[in-house]
Amino acid sequence: MEEEYWWCTECALDWGPNGGPDLIVDDGGDATLLIHEGVKAEEEYERSGKIPDPNSTNNAEFKLALGLIRDSLKADSKRYHKMKERLVGVSEETTTGVKRLYQMQANGTLLFPAISVNDSVTKSKFDNLYGCRHSLPDGLMRATDVMIAGKVAVICGYGNVGKGCAAAMKSAGARVIVTEIDPICALQALMEGIPVLTLEDVVSEADIFVTTTGNKDIIMVHHMKSMKNNAIVCNIGHFDNEINMLELEMYPGIKRTTMKPQTDRWVFPETQRGVIVLAEGRILNLGCATGHPSFVMSCSFTNQVIAQLELWNERATGKYEKKVYVLPKHLDEKVAALHLKKLGAKLTKLSPEQAAYISVPVEGLYKPAQYRY
Repeated sequence: MEEEYWWCTECALDWGPNGGPDLIVDDGGDATLLIHEGVKAEEEYERSGKIPDPNSTNNAEFKLALGLIRDSLKADSKRYHKMKERLVGVSEETTTGVKRLYQMQANGTLLFPAISVNDSVTKSKFDNLYGCRHSLPDGLMRATDVMIAGKVAVICGYGNVGKGCAAAMKSAGARVIVTEIDPICALQALMEGIPVLTLEDVVSEADIFVTTTGNKDIIMVHHMKSMKNNAIVCNIGHFDNEINMLELEMYPGIKRTTMKPQTDRWVFPETQRGVIVLAEGRILNLGCATGHPSFVMSCSFTNQVIAQLELWNERATGKYEKKVYVLPKHLDEKVAALHLKKLGAKLTKLSPEQAAYISVPVEGLYKPAQYRY
């Protein structure tokens, strides 16, 4: 499956000799990563004749990407440079992909302008929050058919994704516990009546574990060994290293039984207790269900379209440098306005006097840039 994914990513970028996309709509940053790593490998090859070695990394996904780049070098040692020269920019959908872009910007290696769609309010406060609130229980129930009510559910992380997941589990009758590193997010959870503890505090008591952090090594093998028999472990935040699947797969004597596609029980030889891991540690709402509903994704994809138009229309003006940008707030308001009619909403109109009183235009913008929705 991983091989097919990376092969498809490469094919999407392959438009024949001297070809390639003008713009990229990315989701997770993998297309952007492939081009950046390809350019880096071509420069190293030109400098020293060195070819990328897939075995130089333990990351299974990156290993596959390096293999593709190695094979590409043999066929055309300037392929990714040609792509880079043609590219106008990228718009990125996800928190993880945006983190990669900011890292590239910080170390001076970003090759083209980027717009963070994820930082639009009508993406992160809707797709991440309300989308996950819908699709987490959908994926859980399709995969396991368990009753959520009465269970203890641990949500690792209380950002926008974690907030949606916690709300879903709470409304389904679960007793929710949150783990957090950020004191502000932790305080928000407490204000919602949700206890904030460490994973070590609750690992032997909980029934369902959900990672939502965008980080790695959140749930390790030693955590899973301490869990109840048939505890459910799943991820909705990031790649399969939020739950350390490589460590689990390499555990001596571990027994894996596929209960149905994307639902596996892993039994530890010492205890004969098992954990049920969904979607092989990858995003469970896509692996075990059909992802977010189309309406909430429409908000995200409207932002993507606007970002693509913005990059293309300004391509010759120099407005966008090799940096990460956020769409202006008036476009955020436009995205929201476009979706109101479908839900039967009617906006109240400010009078000129009211607008003057709060120092905003009658037609918006209605909030300052620093406003937190």
